[in-house]
Amino acid sequence: MTDSHFYIGPNVTAAGLTTQLQGMDADGQSVQLPVVAEKAVTLFLNNQEIVTAMTVGDYLEELAVGFLFNQNMISQEDKIEAIDYDEELSVIVVRTDTKTNFEEKLQSKIRTSGCAQGTIYGDMVDKFDSIKLSKNSTISKSQIINLSKKINTTPSLYLKAGAIHGCVLAIGDEPLIYMEDIGRHNAVDKISGVMFQNKITAADKVFYTTGRLTSEMVLKTVIMGLPILISRSGFTEAGVSLARKAGLTLIGRARGSRFVALSGEERIIFDDYNTDPDLERDNRSAQRRMNDEPSL
Repeated sequence: MTDSHFYIGPNVTAAGLTTQLQGMDADGQSVQLPVVAEKAVTLFLNNQEIVTAMTVGDYLEELAVGFLFNQNMISQEDKIEAIDYDEELSVIVVRTDTKTNFEEKLQSKIRTSGCAQGTIYGDMVDKFDSIKLSKNSTISKSQIINLSKKINTTPSLYLKAGAIHGCVLAIGDEPLIYMEDIGRHNAVDKISGVMFQNKITAADKVFYTTGRLTSEMVLKTVIMGLPILISRSGFTEAGVSLARKAGLTLIGRARGSRFVALSGEERIIFDDYNTDPDLERDNRSAQRRMNDEPSL
């Protein structure tokens, strides 16, 4: 599968992702409102229960694989033999051909201290510290603005119902994979899962999120090997600190023709950008349709 022809976009009509609920507006009038689904799914790695995640419920295989990779529980060297999903039990099991490094460490920790789950964050940081991001990738001011506008005007659950996050893998200003979920970490993991399963390279890609640029978001972006992270939302101090440590280009508040970069500015090409009135109007219209701002 080649990167240049690979695209997954939001499916706003897929069954089970939203439901229509009746309520009352500020004028006392009856209204029908689309509301996103929220389901609990428990993830196993072989015989080990890992986590129960709240999710909108699509792309569960990609979510499971991406979560395990981003948490440093599996690596590219691990061979996935099967992924089994039991809808009735709401359980998904990722099976590898041999015991993973995580399972070996988990058993060791259980034998010695009984507090194995506390090692997960440390494992993420260990992997983060070992990654060197590509210094050859660049993105221009025009591409940042165009990518933001394309994402903001793409039909999505975010525009349809709100209360959901979107994450996009792109090359330049062309979206390749667009995933959504009720938590930004889930949307990131879905993209990571697609990249893992299809061996999609990261060094020349751009990552976009509708959520805040937190330490968790920076950790996962770097672990995925992506050199540029963009958001329409703002920053946290810890997120900026980690981005600077990793040499990640961190761009926030990307709305309309404006943005702010707090790390990795050397990858940005500040070219001339002539505002297109039609695109600006479409972007403002899309912003108005976002009936609630994601906060998770």
